[in-house]
Amino acid sequence: MSALLESVLNQILQAQATEQLQAEPYERTDKRKGYRNGTRPHTLTTRVGTIALHVPRFRNGQFSTEMFARYQRSEQALILALMEMVINGVSTRKVSQITEELCGTEFSKSTVSELCKKLDPIVNAWNNRDLRERCYPFVLVDAFVLKIREDGRVRSRSAMIAIGINTEGYREVLGLMLGDSESEASWSQFFSWLKSRNLRGVELVVSDDHGGLVKAVRRYFQGVTWHRCQTHFMCNIMDATPKSAKEELYPHLRAILDAPDIGTARLLLNQTLETFEKKAPKAMQILEMGFDDATAVLMLPKKYRRRLRTTNAVERLIEEIRRRERVIRIFPNRESAIRLIGALLMEIDDKWISGKKYLDMSEYLQWQEEQKQINDQSNIAYIR
Repeated sequence: MSALLESVLNQILQAQATEQLQAEPYERTDKRKGYRNGTRPHTLTTRVGTIALHVPRFRNGQFSTEMFARYQRSEQALILALMEMVINGVSTRKVSQITEELCGTEFSKSTVSELCKKLDPIVNAWNNRDLRERCYPFVLVDAFVLKIREDGRVRSRSAMIAIGINTEGYREVLGLMLGDSESEASWSQFFSWLKSRNLRGVELVVSDDHGGLVKAVRRYFQGVTWHRCQTHFMCNIMDATPKSAKEELYPHLRAILDAPDIGTARLLLNQTLETFEKKAPKAMQILEMGFDDATAVLMLPKKYRRRLRTTNAVERLIEEIRRRERVIRIFPNRESAIRLIGALLMEIDDKWISGKKYLDMSEYLQWQEEQKQINDQSNIAYIR
């Protein structure tokens, strides 16, 4: 955040210089009111670190800004306002209002647009970073719908997000992509993009049971276990259950999903199917067909199941995005959506990497090595 604030503040200073001179650097124009004469350094100490600013100088010495006086009077207001400008940078009207409050001057729409666009390389560089440095055994994916103005019309677009848990136990936001819908084609493009950035070591993919998503997972992550989110699975079953049987069925479903091992889960499954076959036939059909995918997480050591059996981690991330997105309502274009969501995801990703481990992966890595040895011995026995 410190680096981001520094970049934005320096851009504002340069924009102020351009508007006061009415000319860009090296621009030849009759409207020019003076000439630049380099910059002078100025440090600003904030709660997010010391920011190094480059204050423009004019040959006639007339450059002025109220920025520092306003910031020093209320550092907290500076940080909050700048964060709002960055996160809500998709709206040139809103950014114009914020920068006017901060700097005591009104910027033109084109200037504000340029300031916003200069954030794009920062966000895009992060969103397209190479992932080869780490392995990500667990990947959770989900999507949500945004409204974006395209070709003069407001259209619904899908924002696809993946988070990974690396072998060190930290969560990372792996990437964000906008698609036309949650179709197999969109998800295929998303997964292909992740793999082109060297996503590797995936052992388990967790998602809901969206048809296009599942097909894309099985196409691009062959040999990887797909786990169906148990929260969505439960909702699907309960929605198909008659009202009179819901209260009775729920504890049976919970017992199946909370079973200590796959053998116990299957035994409870058979008992539940027998008990509710006539009371809730549609629900039992969904339960039986989805059982193997919804209990795939039982293959893992017990300590890893709770956080991997649902997509709650991604859902909470999406809710954080929604709190900001509701303010915007309709994005003016795709770039603005990537700018807003990407800036927020960068901040969250930094907190995850510098915070506590999400999972202690030592037991999993040991278990994985044991499974590999068992498989190797089985293969040798089969060949013999």
